[in-house]
Amino acid sequence: MGVPRDEIAGFCMHDELATMVRAGMTPLAALQTATVNPARYFGREMTIGTIEAGRSTDLVLLDANPLEETANVRRIGAVVTAGRFLDRSSLDQLLPQAKAAAQQ
Repeated sequence: MGVPRDEIAGFCMHDELATMVRAGMTPLAALQTATVNPARYFGREMTIGTIEAGRSTDLVLLDANPLEETANVRRIGAVVTAGRFLDRSSLDQLLPQAKAAAQQ
């Protein structure tokens, strides 16, 4: 019995964003709830939460605009993390490792 994909960190955020929009939030407000608002809450808005020079920023590059349709957050084309670019193929290769780690 494994961990369902939607319970692995990161995947559940997609469902949470959709739930926030269904509850009445705009897509922009829902996305801010996952990005800039936590940075503000923890007093780290000067170093994380937005994309600016000198900040510690990881990027999720989408193939479609999440402001038009929140479900587009699932259309991940690439990720930049710790200065490393991971295209869709690289991400797909990492998924089995992430799933195995979540099962431990």
